[in-house]
Amino acid sequence: MSRKDRLSGNEAVATAIRQIEPDVMPAFPITPSTEIPQFVSNFIANGRMDTEFIPVESEHSAMSAAIGASAAGARVVSATSSAGLAYMWEELHLAASNRLPIVLALVNRALSGPININADHSDGMGARDTGWIQLYSENNQEAYDNFIMAYPIAEDERVHLPVMVCQDGFITSHAVENILMEEDVDVKKFVGKYEPKHFLLNDKEPMAVGPYSVTNYYFEARRAQEEAILRAYDVVREVQDRFNNAFGRKYDFIEEYRMEDADYAVVIMGSAAGTMKAYIDTLRDRGERIGLIKVRLFRPFPAKEISHALRHTKAVAIMDRAQSFSGHGGPLSAEVLRGMYLGKNKAEVINYTYGLGGRDLLTEHAESILEDLKEAVRYEGVERPYRYVGVRE
Repeated sequence: MSRKDRLSGNEAVATAIRQIEPDVMPAFPITPSTEIPQFVSNFIANGRMDTEFIPVESEHSAMSAAIGASAAGARVVSATSSAGLAYMWEELHLAASNRLPIVLALVNRALSGPININADHSDGMGARDTGWIQLYSENNQEAYDNFIMAYPIAEDERVHLPVMVCQDGFITSHAVENILMEEDVDVKKFVGKYEPKHFLLNDKEPMAVGPYSVTNYYFEARRAQEEAILRAYDVVREVQDRFNNAFGRKYDFIEEYRMEDADYAVVIMGSAAGTMKAYIDTLRDRGERIGLIKVRLFRPFPAKEISHALRHTKAVAIMDRAQSFSGHGGPLSAEVLRGMYLGKNKAEVINYTYGLGGRDLLTEHAESILEDLKEAVRYEGVERPYRYVGVRE
């Protein structure tokens, strides 16, 4: 049975880790994810969980140790942020290409430079093409729930890929919210026991992990990864449905908020979705037909679902908390636009970059976005499709 508690996002994730009780946690501290391994190490020291904690000398070493432990057949977890994830970059590809179901708590933080320790999605978006599944969390409850769902997704034989569970640094990681927690026994039952079929310490099946792949094999290995990502759609949906049946909280690839008759829509990820929902309620009270789509599953990307949700809209604002430096908008925009194109969606689109380095998204920003969308419909086009909101020009 669910019980009420008040926890920060980092505490909630650390509690989920305690309840799941992975075999190994290699980790290196970096703001704002440092609290997660700190909480876990305290749980271990106090005898509340039986996990081998490995203090390492860097994030590169943390992911290297995670790869070794996972290849040996252990259930593994780690946590990092920002430059820590960037330092793992080589190992992220190895974890995915070796098909190791590691789960990583990523507390999203701006990448240098200039140096900044606050929230944006630069780190997660920088790793979007490393082969990891990515789940983004709006609030502390979702960070906790996503973490519980991550292992059944990662460890499913149809997938066997690593998963990042993302939440916004400080905004959710350090803010305390009322959330529903599940009993330890129920979480363990939902996640299940990890019983890999192929692993290095199985003396009945000698094998190698990460061998050199010559030209005759490399291409096929990468294609196999893509097939696993495609199969992940079904697995994520199955795990979501099972979670809803077990705990009564419903999740999907995307969340449609007040989209039933929306002429205008905002597409967004992470904690700022809550800000936009609150203001959309205000606009609805004024008679404005506007809704929101929150993207929870970013990899694999739910292009069909988003395009379908936007099929009746006249104009769409796509909100990026990261820059691609492509000259053509941000990473979320690129994904959504491709889905809309393939779905033959003809809505006007404006891509906004917002919230970099922890900058707040304010209600007056939402007001200006709605006016921009109305203008795009009125003039049947968008003169500046890539814009900033909340920046000093």
